[in-house]
Amino acid sequence: MIKSMTGFARGQLDVAPFGKVAVELRSVNHKFLEMTLHMPEGFLSLEENIKKIIEPKVKRGRINCVVSFSQPLPSKVFINRRLVKNYLVQLSSIKKQFNLQGQIELDTLIYLPGVLSLTQDSTAQINIWPRLRALVNSVVDDLAKTRQKEGAALYLYLKNRARGLELDLDNVKAAFKKAVAAKLKSIQTDEEKSGFLKESDITEEIERLSFHIKNFIKKLKQSAPVGKELDFIAQEMQREANTMGAKSCSAAISAMAVQIKSEIEKLREQLQNVE
Repeated sequence: MIKSMTGFARGQLDVAPFGKVAVELRSVNHKFLEMTLHMPEGFLSLEENIKKIIEPKVKRGRINCVVSFSQPLPSKVFINRRLVKNYLVQLSSIKKQFNLQGQIELDTLIYLPGVLSLTQDSTAQINIWPRLRALVNSVVDDLAKTRQKEGAALYLYLKNRARGLELDLDNVKAAFKKAVAAKLKSIQTDEEKSGFLKESDITEEIERLSFHIKNFIKKLKQSAPVGKELDFIAQEMQREANTMGAKSCSAAISAMAVQIKSEIEKLREQLQNVE
């Protein structure tokens, strides 16, 4: 059965001694699969690993993933000793060149750009990743379930709309048959009758639209991503309905065609959320 592209899931896990880690996933409709990840500092290297977990389970939509920790992760102080040495060489050279007095103090050096920085403890990432991977898997499964649940509601809506279109088309068939019979009675020559039928016959459009509706209902039952295909079928349905309305030989049939086009447009609006 079809799935929606809209969903939300969140989970958290105790990763002592690092506090708790939370994973939040939001998905909305999109033409393709697009993922945006927000990772804590020091965990950016895990982005690709997380994407590889999501990709097999979500085929289409814009996915926003946020990974956060309840407390700051341990950091290490990093001193760029090579840069400090270079600073000292250059500063000593300036002192000598311009005959400057004074000493180069430590508190001066550590505030120079690039000398002092904080780096994440790599052991935290190594220790947390197995548990984080399990959490991501669990949250992605929950997201897939919410998309499937909403997809079930979409399925019922789209199927009922399509069944309604079949009934509308049956009414068009009946109205067309009556309109043609009435019009032919008022036409005197065979040549005029032939011209009228050629310009006003919508039998082919009715048959094509009927085929597209049946195909639409059939595709709805598939579990594979069919959102794009369903939208294409709905476009073809719209095309046949437009032609049917343009060739109509009665105001009643024209009104029915307008109603059918309106229903198809409602289908296409909802199809924007189908994976």
